[in-house]
Amino acid sequence: MVYFFGFLGGLALFLYGMQLMGEGLQRAAGEKLQKILEKLTGVLPVAVALGAVVTGILQSSSATTVMTVGFVNAGLMNLKQAFGVVMGANIGTTMTAQLIAFKLTDYITLFLAIGFAVHLLAKRQRGKYIGQVILGFGILMLGMEMMSDSVMPLREYQGFIDFIGRFSDNPILGVGVGLVMTMVIQSSSATIGVLIAIANQGLIPLEGAIPVLLGDNIGTCITAVLASLRANITAKRVALAHVMFNFIGSIIFITFMGLFIKLVLAISPADDIARQIANAHTAFNVVNTLLFMPFTGLYIKFIEKCLPGKGEIISRKPAYLDEKMLVTPSIAMGLAVKEIVRMGNMARHNVEVGMQALEDKDENKIKYVLEHEPVIDALEEDITRYLTKMSEKEMGAELSAMHTRLLHACTDIERIGDHGEALAKDARRMFEDDVKFSEEAKTELRALGELVMQASGKAMEALANNDKVLAQEAWDICRQVKKAQKEIRKNHIVRLNEKRCDPVAGFMMMEILINLKRVSDHSKNISQIVLGIF
Repeated sequence: MVYFFGFLGGLALFLYGMQLMGEGLQRAAGEKLQKILEKLTGVLPVAVALGAVVTGILQSSSATTVMTVGFVNAGLMNLKQAFGVVMGANIGTTMTAQLIAFKLTDYITLFLAIGFAVHLLAKRQRGKYIGQVILGFGILMLGMEMMSDSVMPLREYQGFIDFIGRFSDNPILGVGVGLVMTMVIQSSSATIGVLIAIANQGLIPLEGAIPVLLGDNIGTCITAVLASLRANITAKRVALAHVMFNFIGSIIFITFMGLFIKLVLAISPADDIARQIANAHTAFNVVNTLLFMPFTGLYIKFIEKCLPGKGEIISRKPAYLDEKMLVTPSIAMGLAVKEIVRMGNMARHNVEVGMQALEDKDENKIKYVLEHEPVIDALEEDITRYLTKMSEKEMGAELSAMHTRLLHACTDIERIGDHGEALAKDARRMFEDDVKFSEEAKTELRALGELVMQASGKAMEALANNDKVLAQEAWDICRQVKKAQKEIRKNHIVRLNEKRCDPVAGFMMMEILINLKRVSDHSKNISQIVLGIF
């Protein structure tokens, strides 16, 4: 029992050390990793290389894959680009095993001392993060040594030796063990670490270790699968592509196990089982990637047939902005207006769907709003950047005034999107807490929501056509919204006092009224921009 607790403690230190390393490396590298992934994955070999590098920095293929699923779900990557990143992530995750395989246990205390000193004494944040990485590596190696010491008595236990020995004769059993271990621990690197610790005690030969690491590669896909459950069809295909990539690769390598073992022995020291396992892990993922790359197009079609359906592709990219047109500010301004109106209609639709979600308590509508809100934020950044570049060009007084108005409109529309998101989150809380409104409250909210949608619709149309008449109509409706909202608040307080309304439902009602009023306020701002009053 003491040895078992020693093993668990070693595993805990290993996982904690790996987490410290990953966090330190990620912070030291800055927040540019996501931007790099987003922009430079157009060519398959580049996507593979980036996937490997980012995973090497994050120290987690799961983190890279989940990030990739998120990009696909947001329309920033297509399936082919994402699959390239996933293949690279499989290669990058082998970096941890390579570090573990080097016999550095004699220097554990040195790593711990240096890491702690650098982290404590560094004046700049980057230095502290580097110290965290070194400290994390020391803790990881300490965990490895503890696990290795804890499994030493198993050399005398014939039952364990017989069980491990079956992996060589029955590789499917080894694959199953590796798969289950990784699904439980939620870390392929930790599973490889355990495998190396066992191998260092002479308990498992290379022939038995390879099936386990193949299962480990399949098991690590579970995180991507979980991340894709509430995502769109394309994101689900990324997760399936990841699973099938490792599954098919494992079948191929089990079939040609003899040749693979010869390859591993050829590139590894003869008397170092740890390096052999680490190299087998790397070789499997590199060779598997090289095998799949020429057939990526066909493989993607196969995945699409396995998961048929079009699904909605949410694109964060601007539809109208063209930087070539910046040399002609008048044309560029027209393009900016079109993009702002497109963004505005998306924000309005989020508010509308958020209101529907409140009434229907529909999880799909909530999910729709939450998926589209980051798109509105991304468009606001792109439009603001475009308008900022436009300000560097010479503009007349009229264009310059229009430029300023558009910047204000862009901000107001982004806020409308925020309130749509808030309404969706209110709907989710109502659904989870089983909050119910009275029929009277529902009727009042429905009427107020219709007024808000009319105001925002006319404001957006006025902006699109520079129509002052429509802008005035939008402003007039916003006054009606203000008056109606006050009346609903009064009615609501009466219902609370008469105990015809639940206090929790009452709180939610106030939240919703505030969000709808603010959508109206921002619509009023947009109408005033068109009228030249702001």
